[in-house]
Amino acid sequence: MTGFAEHRRVATVALVVANYDEAIAWYVERLGFTLTEDVDLGGGKRWVTVAPADGPGARLLLAEPSDETQRKSIGNQTGGRVFLFLETLDFAGDHAAMLDKGVEFREAPRHEAYGTVAVFADLHGNLWDLIQPKR
Repeated sequence: MTGFAEHRRVATVALVVANYDEAIAWYVERLGFTLTEDVDLGGGKRWVTVAPADGPGARLLLAEPSDETQRKSIGNQTGGRVFLFLETLDFAGDHAAMLDKGVEFREAPRHEAYGTVAVFADLHGNLWDLIQPKR
């Protein structure tokens, strides 16, 4: 399908959070992300995005739930599987910095065929991999 998908990328991933401001604080203070947008949409809704500072990749849209079904997904957006993968070029440095900031790692770092990795939980319990891929 030449030309069909050449100019597309995953730019934003929605993450349901309990509270905009708590989530902004957690991602900025604990992971070192940058608040990229915070737009009032009216009616208590906001368009809030965060992204790794000076890094490529998708940003996160932090979204408060609008109904009970969405509320139930907070912390379990993927049924307990690792949800997102935070790539780094300095696993040891980032791992140590995240521990110092109070990020909860669910395992010790391990070396796999694809790179060095450790699972951590965000403020609501969604699982992430911190990973330094083998290059």
